[in-house]
Amino acid sequence: MKRIGFIGGYDKTDLILYLAKICTVLGNRVLVIDATVCQKARYIVPVISPALMYVTEYEEIDIAVGFHNEEDVKRYLGVEDLSSEYDIILVDTDNSEGFQGFYLEGAQKNYFVTSFDVYSLRRGLEALTDLSSAISLTKVLFSKEMLKEEDDYLNYLSLGYKIIWDDYRIYFPVENGDQSVIYENQRVSKIRFRKLSVQYKDGLEYMAEEILGDTGGSKVRKAIKTIEKGA
Repeated sequence: MKRIGFIGGYDKTDLILYLAKICTVLGNRVLVIDATVCQKARYIVPVISPALMYVTEYEEIDIAVGFHNEEDVKRYLGVEDLSSEYDIILVDTDNSEGFQGFYLEGAQKNYFVTSFDVYSLRRGLEALTDLSSAISLTKVLFSKEMLKEEDDYLNYLSLGYKIIWDDYRIYFPVENGDQSVIYENQRVSKIRFRKLSVQYKDGLEYMAEEILGDTGGSKVRKAIKTIEKGA
């Protein structure tokens, strides 16, 4: 089972759901865990019987909301090991409790997802205050112009944290109409790719390849085309 962390104060829910959709189209059993303070998935993922803690199915993805740690999820599902149920777990968190409770220090991959407003930057880093040892993080940056000064500012704020930044960065544009497409998808409770910008889909493809280990990218590209055709 692969455990992938998405850390940051920036809104990551839709990005994670889109990556999860790619993974399920390729035959993987996927659990998305919303371990953020605001629990956005509670509001944009339809559920028949909401409760303080629940797991619901959406677009062939299982979504867990309201859980403080992995042990609570296992008790809810009645299993001793999540690997018996899932191939991939994607954990969304913006706090140190979620980072620790879902064992992200031992994750196969951790992404730091942020825009460059000060709240997103500082809130995201706050989730990493209690690290017991240094971890590697890949920057996933949402920005209009991708300025070097923005990245330098993040590096400055992260001084003193036990973070080893990966040499490469993944960029998502914020001015290509993607947000309007995402809002439309939320309103109709669908995951659709057809109207997303090429740049946004390129970012999804790159991240999905990393998560799945699809070094050639052919399977991921086919999955994205499949989702586009179903829109």
